[in-house]
Amino acid sequence: MVNPYSVLMSVYAGENAVNLRASIDSVFAQDFLPAEFVLVIDGPIGSSLQEVINSYPSIKTVRLDSNRGLGAALNEGLRHVSYEFVARMDSDDIAMPTRMGLEYAKLSEGLDLVSSAILEFEESVENVTGRRDLPCNEEDIVLFSRKRNPFNHPSVMFRKSAVLAAGGYNSDFPYFEDYDLWVRMLMNGARVANIEEPLLYMRTDEGMFLRRGGKEYGRIMLNYHRSLMERDWTTKKDYLTGAIPHYLVCIMPEFIRKFVYRRLHRKT
Repeated sequence: MVNPYSVLMSVYAGENAVNLRASIDSVFAQDFLPAEFVLVIDGPIGSSLQEVINSYPSIKTVRLDSNRGLGAALNEGLRHVSYEFVARMDSDDIAMPTRMGLEYAKLSEGLDLVSSAILEFEESVENVTGRRDLPCNEEDIVLFSRKRNPFNHPSVMFRKSAVLAAGGYNSDFPYFEDYDLWVRMLMNGARVANIEEPLLYMRTDEGMFLRRGGKEYGRIMLNYHRSLMERDWTTKKDYLTGAIPHYLVCIMPEFIRKFVYRRLHRKT
């Protein structure tokens, strides 16, 4: 039996075909199956990825001529989504079997956006290396959003109409497209929550610590947090106690940044 919601995924040439298949399989192994799976192919891809995609004839594919980045790809995907409830899925993560059903039930209570705690893993879900917990009630989520991203993007389910009403993903803030969308939704009066239970395994690797650091990443992060102040979402105090410490971590040597990250996301 299928249920009235869509899954939205984007894939690009840099993805691993084995990881893509495992991610797609985890969607089709859900206790609460989707009625639709929309996959945006973000630019040219290799034959191994295409072979994986071809083996799932029920997936609706949207092909972009060039690589536009995650935010733009997801905006295009939303144009092809048929259902109001949309579950995000990254092309290398593993959804737990109960994820979609639990999130759908939350949205059905009148929420516009929900995500969950997630478990980080390397190579195999048997090798869990960390956990990302977030505040669960709306008041705490709003407070948290003034310094950090209040939702785990890979485990988000949202109402399409609420995302479009907030303007969709904004590519002006690379690395922070989802964070910016959530803030605009909150500013727009969206009702939100997080589920305390982990519902997704998020794949991590050594490259993650490079991508989340360096002066350029830190510069973009500071610019984004300055934009939050300009929109009166945050204060100077939030900037000094949230963005500045984050920037200092960004410019640390990679091995120190990795240690700090592991401490923040250690297993519980």
